[in-house]
Amino acid sequence: MAGKSALVAMVAAVVIWLGGCAPRPTTTAGTEIGIASFYSNAFNGRRTADGEIFDNSKFTAAHRTYPFGTVVQVTNLATNASVEVRINDRGPVKQERIIDLTEAAAQAIGIVRAGLGRVRLHVVEWGKNGS
Repeated sequence: MAGKSALVAMVAAVVIWLGGCAPRPTTTAGTEIGIASFYSNAFNGRRTADGEIFDNSKFTAAHRTYPFGTVVQVTNLATNASVEVRINDRGPVKQERIIDLTEAAAQAIGIVRAGLGRVRLHVVEWGKNGS
């Protein structure tokens, strides 16, 4: 019986360890469809999750699971306008959204006026940082 307890403890430790890692999404070829939003100017000058200083004029974004440094093409499904952004933050906070863009990136794909937009994300290059 002692061997069985040790095995259960080992499996539990592995499950906990894996749960703490940010896995790459299991979507087709790194593609997701959902709602994008953009940051308020109130975040300018604050640190992002990867430690950078946030700048709403750059082409960066927040995603819940993609590794920092991942480059993503974001396409507005209503207009087909697209922009490439680099993931440097975690978010969005609201569960129904899949990405938070800087205002510059949101402007580039035409979602600033509406505040939200239905988009497709396509990973161009995976980041090397597993966080």
